[in-house]
Amino acid sequence: MPALYEEYKSKVIPALKESQGYKNIHQVPKVEKVVVNTCINAQTSDYKQALEDAKNEIGVITGQKPAETRSKKSIANFKLREHQAIGAKVTLRGTRMYEFLERLIKTALPRIRDFRGVSPRAFDGSGNYTLGVSDQSIFPEIELDKIKRNIGFDVTIVTSAKTNAEAKALLTELGMPFSDKNKRQQQAKAEQPKA
Repeated sequence: MPALYEEYKSKVIPALKESQGYKNIHQVPKVEKVVVNTCINAQTSDYKQALEDAKNEIGVITGQKPAETRSKKSIANFKLREHQAIGAKVTLRGTRMYEFLERLIKTALPRIRDFRGVSPRAFDGSGNYTLGVSDQSIFPEIELDKIKRNIGFDVTIVTSAKTNAEAKALLTELGMPFSDKNKRQQQAKAEQPKA
């Protein structure tokens, strides 16, 4: 199993049981799945090639073949037809999910220029977190000289947590660098009496 899963079993579960006051190990929230989703502009001149590139890039990043996503209805202003392929998505579970999360948290996010942490406000109210990645080149699997176009995508982390606070505690323990964590540390340093 990936190192992040071993860390979840050995460190995160006991830490969450202590901080949140769970009586049973099954109450401790866990990550159920990770969905990586991208969409491309249907108005681009080389639309089919852009879609293939997006599928290839997501396949390389996640290690799993993506499924095509299709439009639900026609929108004339966007030159969009019903059931037209407009994007790709991958749903990761189990070992692949933990491997992807480990690469995202420990390798990819710190490579973003001027990175100050991810937003703590992107929870949906049911314990799920969505993170927008504007550039695929932060992943080390992508060869920079082969990038033809920038592909942005969403990473949705679905947890079994009932509330945003529980989900945030879980992701913080897993190592997700939230931006408000730095503020708290700076405030704690400022409040300490000078010797």
